[in-house]
Amino acid sequence: MNTAMLGLLAETPVHPGAGRGMGVVDLPVAREASTDYPVLVGSSLKGALRDKAEAAIAAEAVEDRFGTQERAGDVLVSDGRLLLLPVRSLTTSYRWVTCPHLIERYRRDLDRAALEPRPDIPATVDRGEILTAGDGRLFLEERQFTVVHAPAEDLARAITPCVLHDETQRRLGDRIAVLNDDDFVWFVRYGLCIQARNVLDDSKRSRNLWYEETLPPDTVMYALVMGRADGALGMLDDLFPETDPYLQVGGNETVGQGWFAVSVRRDGDPGGPA
Repeated sequence: MNTAMLGLLAETPVHPGAGRGMGVVDLPVAREASTDYPVLVGSSLKGALRDKAEAAIAAEAVEDRFGTQERAGDVLVSDGRLLLLPVRSLTTSYRWVTCPHLIERYRRDLDRAALEPRPDIPATVDRGEILTAGDGRLFLEERQFTVVHAPAEDLARAITPCVLHDETQRRLGDRIAVLNDDDFVWFVRYGLCIQARNVLDDSKRSRNLWYEETLPPDTVMYALVMGRADGALGMLDDLFPETDPYLQVGGNETVGQGWFAVSVRRDGDPGGPA
């Protein structure tokens, strides 16, 4: 089975909804049940790809690739998995935060897709420590971390193909930060953007105030796309040409949310810069 990887760089806030929440946040993002990591559910991502395909390729080809009610299509789409989360720093510019568990999963998915380069999994990072460029102490949100050393250069090199824009790729080496798994999950649980939205009546009085959780711009995610038939993945070139490499996923499209810049990786494609 042929496999491609879609690198997904958020250009806007993204709301991959999970329905109505039970806590303070009325509309939380979808999360993996076992890890609490934000996720783009595969059915939602496949639907977004199909919507774009309907405007880019013939209707018969859309049915062949994505299926109908009577039969499955040739294309299989995984969940969109989190790789880098941008986090505000109180002492320097923001950091793209990740953890050994996410890097391990990313490496396993690269193995499955037969893609290079593959990052080494960082050695254990203790709680309260961080692997990033610089030295001394670093504040992320209100939490303080001790800088141990910079992460290995192969990490940025392996992630670079998931990021479409050259200028953004050049920032990776100085901005990536690796936290302990337990420290990282604090940021995905409590550090995402919360936006207040409202419905006003004709007198501009509030009729329905609610709070909505979103992933911030510059979040980096990825997904695998598999083809069961020869040539099934060729449609990706038509879906994401250089002139329009964007995909809208999740809610709030009419207020400009949910846009990703997409890079397509296949076996034999070059990896990140040396």
